[in-house]
Amino acid sequence: MTVTLLHHTPLEIADKAISKCWAKETCKPKERMYRVANKYKHSSTIEHINYSFDIDGVSRALLQELSRHRMASLSVKSTRYTLKELKTYDSDVEDFLVPTGNSYIDSANRLQLATLKWALKDDVSNDLVKYMLPEAYKTSLVWTINMRSLQNFIKLRTNKSALWEIRELAYAVYAELPKEHQFMLIDYVEEREDEQV
Repeated sequence: MTVTLLHHTPLEIADKAISKCWAKETCKPKERMYRVANKYKHSSTIEHINYSFDIDGVSRALLQELSRHRMASLSVKSTRYTLKELKTYDSDVEDFLVPTGNSYIDSANRLQLATLKWALKDDVSNDLVKYMLPEAYKTSLVWTINMRSLQNFIKLRTNKSALWEIRELAYAVYAELPKEHQFMLIDYVEEREDEQV
């Protein structure tokens, strides 16, 4: 999985929104932003901050989890095109799968994708072959989310009960944020057991 921040809104935009609502200027905009949005929960003001990420090499299982975060936009690589790539790919189908680390599951996914490839070569339409795709099938997307929704995403998806792959994504997204933005999300990041965030 690779995560790259493509674009972010400057913090000054949220500070401007806060000054409209609170009508009070301050020389410490970060402190005010944290206090107003996080402490006092007037978090609509941080919806003006948006982030766009390029996310590559994630599974369809993760994509389903990601779609539950509705205050975000997803533009996903077409399965129709990836199936065309798979049909003519000469190497192992494993390059099209996210490994789970479970040998039984990973073997079953490789076998399923090999079967799917045979169906494509027998000219079964892409739209029908899609029904054969394993959840581990790789995809990529551009994902745009506002800061308020990102706080919710980080809180839910760094939790130990979240799907392992989306936990990895949540930590990668947090790490990719500009350092000057991370202070607004630090309260929402659950610390990893194996390493510091």
